[in-house]
Amino acid sequence: MKVAGIGFRAAATAADLQAALALTGERVDALASVAEKAGAPVMQAFAQTIGLPVITLQEQDIAGEQTLTCSPRIKARFGTGSLAEAAALVGARHGVPGATARLLAPRVVTADGLATAAIAERLEP
Repeated sequence: MKVAGIGFRAAATAADLQAALALTGERVDALASVAEKAGAPVMQAFAQTIGLPVITLQEQDIAGEQTLTCSPRIKARFGTGSLAEAAALVGARHGVPGATARLLAPRVVTADGLATAAIAERLEP
């Protein structure tokens, strides 16, 4: 199972989220983000448009998650280096006790800086 972790700023549109996902070059089975972003109208509209479920994570779920990249702003806010990478990893393991996950590549950022995406793949326990 492949999961796209999605991060975005308040001004992002569904087109920005689509652009971030497209930059990964991957097809995914689900999207994941922290509750405030997972429940945002832009995320819900994007998910509905592409027909994917959204895995809602709590901030404590991603805190401390080791990531390939590190944004000081995200580290201070969420306790992890990359919201997108951490959400992808935790989302890929979500609901499967003992599962592990690996990032397929570091996060990508849209040209306007409004959205990020990273892809993780679940490895069977």
